[in-house]
Amino acid sequence: MAGYKHPCIHCGIYIDRDSRFCPNCQSGSPFGYLCPSCLRPIEKGQPLCSGCGRSLYVTCPVCNMPSFVQEKCERCNGALMIPCNNPRCGVMQFFENTKCTACGKKIKKNRK
Repeated sequence: MAGYKHPCIHCGIYIDRDSRFCPNCQSGSPFGYLCPSCLRPIEKGQPLCSGCGRSLYVTCPVCNMPSFVQEKCERCNGALMIPCNNPRCGVMQFFENTKCTACGKKIKKNRK
């Protein structure tokens, strides 16, 4: 069935509406933002997630400036996502998550 293509909110390329990832920018949420803890849809600018109450602004681990919870920092464009440690999973997770939202395994933080 033919369908209309919609733009990715991150890079603007038109992709199929049922796409789960953007093939251009590799975003895991090409049509909207999701809470990194409970995966409920959120709007940019909201201070808290209405589902779990999590703060939707964090301090970027790269530049130490406040940023909305998304895949990259608003200021320095640094990555806010890390891969799950489970070799069978590997799904990108928000850097503050303690458990993978896909497989449930505890995420180990790399110490520098």
